[in-house]
Amino acid sequence: YPGDIYPRCSLLQRRLLPEMLAGRRAQHIAASVLFFNIILGIATEQDSTQGSLDSSESQKMPIELNDVVFVIQSQKQSFHANQAAKLKQDILQQAEVFSQYLPTVVLIHELSKHEGAWTIIPIIPYLASTYVKKSWIFFCEEQTRVKITKLLEVLRRYDKRKEWFLGKALHDEQSTIIHHYAFAEDPVVFKYPDFAAGWSMSLPLVNRLAKQLRNEKPSSDFTIDLKHEIALFISQRSKGPSLTPVREFCTEDVTSSEAANCATTFHTYLPFCGKLVEKENIFFAVKTCQKFHRERIPIVKKTWEKEVALIEYYSDHVDGSIPTLYLGIPNTERGHCGKTFAILKRFVSNAVPAVPWLMIVDDDTLISIPRLQRLLSCYDPSEAIFLGERYGYGLSTGGYSYITGGGGIVFSREAVKRLLHSGCSCYSNDAPDDMVLGMCFSGLGIPVTHSPLFHQARPMDYSKDYLKHQVPISFHKHWNIDPVEIYSTWLANEDGFKLHQKTQRTKKEREDL
Repeated sequence: YPGDIYPRCSLLQRRLLPEMLAGRRAQHIAASVLFFNIILGIATEQDSTQGSLDSSESQKMPIELNDVVFVIQSQKQSFHANQAAKLKQDILQQAEVFSQYLPTVVLIHELSKHEGAWTIIPIIPYLASTYVKKSWIFFCEEQTRVKITKLLEVLRRYDKRKEWFLGKALHDEQSTIIHHYAFAEDPVVFKYPDFAAGWSMSLPLVNRLAKQLRNEKPSSDFTIDLKHEIALFISQRSKGPSLTPVREFCTEDVTSSEAANCATTFHTYLPFCGKLVEKENIFFAVKTCQKFHRERIPIVKKTWEKEVALIEYYSDHVDGSIPTLYLGIPNTERGHCGKTFAILKRFVSNAVPAVPWLMIVDDDTLISIPRLQRLLSCYDPSEAIFLGERYGYGLSTGGYSYITGGGGIVFSREAVKRLLHSGCSCYSNDAPDDMVLGMCFSGLGIPVTHSPLFHQARPMDYSKDYLKHQVPISFHKHWNIDPVEIYSTWLANEDGFKLHQKTQRTKKEREDL
């Protein structure tokens, strides 16, 4: 290390000295207070110091940059792969400035050909066997920004010989369908990491999880909300440590004054790549049925339909007042695969304008059209793009990823053409359309492109802190809400100044990185 690193470590040790001198009595008091707080249901956001190194141990076991493996949760699609590569370059450039030791930085989509690598659990045995001499595995998203000197300072607080699960803690305000109503009696009690802030596991924890996975496979077939399911797997199913909140793992904007003490920050923006996709280049297909013509369609017309140029409604009943089209597929109570594939065939026919983009939505999906236009500016429609909120099925034993339909599914024209040309189709009209699409695209080698800005559920079904650093594109379901109010609050246009401000900051940050 250069000469300025050890003094910084010493300063951290001096700050911890009063706590160390306090001895056992302070530990007993702290334990009593913590227990009392848990009983009262008061969530503490301060870091746990139990198991942290004292001064002598810290000097015997220093953590260096090459003790850390950075795993960027990247994607195969070209825009996202490029963003992840830039983050990797940034981390390595930081390391070169102050250390002769370069960390290992890996892109998760390059780690394995396994379709489920993005769910992390299938690659834990690989991480354990490949990085046996490392101390920490640090995960982050492609838009996470990392100050590696600060990150080292944080990791040095924790004994690398013990099992640690570190991150910025999220919790549910109410039991939610996306978490299968887990912890329904007290959802606040369970903490899970915000991936945007980065999160970390010590190697002893990784090793134990790997050993367990070699002996038994994960029981869950579906991957719905990965960050919640990772925490369940570690702390509940594997009897490992609960998440330890780390205040320096942040999702504040990099330019925020609050980010000064953060080891990580996050771009709280909507990706924008220079030129809006024109409304005339996006075709919207709304799936509906007669029983919802008077209940749901008026909401669409009152909210986001006014922002689109090309839209058709597909139903089991022709209604000229909407108007709706009948494609010869009777309504089904579930699945709608037959109807979805009929829409795809119509999209590439002469019946509709030959535009680059198609978005298929439910009649209770709420969308921000201007934000979608911005997002699509980062994708090339000549590529096969299959975009939305990613779920997974059977990924621990093979399986495939898919885009959940409620938040909306975006296809490039090229993706639709390749899908239909392949001959892959529904095994029945009421098959789950989103899952069949995922299976078909997986077979074609076309990756799902995930964006967390699409949402299968309502705003109240997600952690408030999670939504705080998002610019959402869609929400789904009208259950027990006023959908017009939800649209106005979460999705309606910001004023021009705000949009301009976000766009300019996004462009500058992308260029800086």
